Amino acid sequence: MAERPNYTNNSQTVIVDADAFEFETLEEVNGHATVVRFRVENADVRAGDVLLVLAGSDINFHGMIGLIEDGYGVATDRRGSLLPATVQ
Repeated sequence: MAERPNYTNNSQTVIVDADAFEFETLEEVNGHATVVRFRVENADVRAGDVLLVLAGSDINFHGMIGLIEDGYGVATDRRGSLLPATVQ
């Protein structure tokens, strides 16, 4: 049986609560994580989907998931990230 592709033609938005979001900072600017690596627990999440991290109604991170490999995704928000650049 052929493997499912690691991309999608129709992107979805993956919404995560900031308090529950565990990530590793791969790149940061001014103390904010701009590229993050995080565990993907939903098999329907694909490269090309959008990661949205919310703190209440505030958007802390809004970026494209560019890579999913070995159960981890990498997403980038170089314009408006408010996530602290720490390993959680």
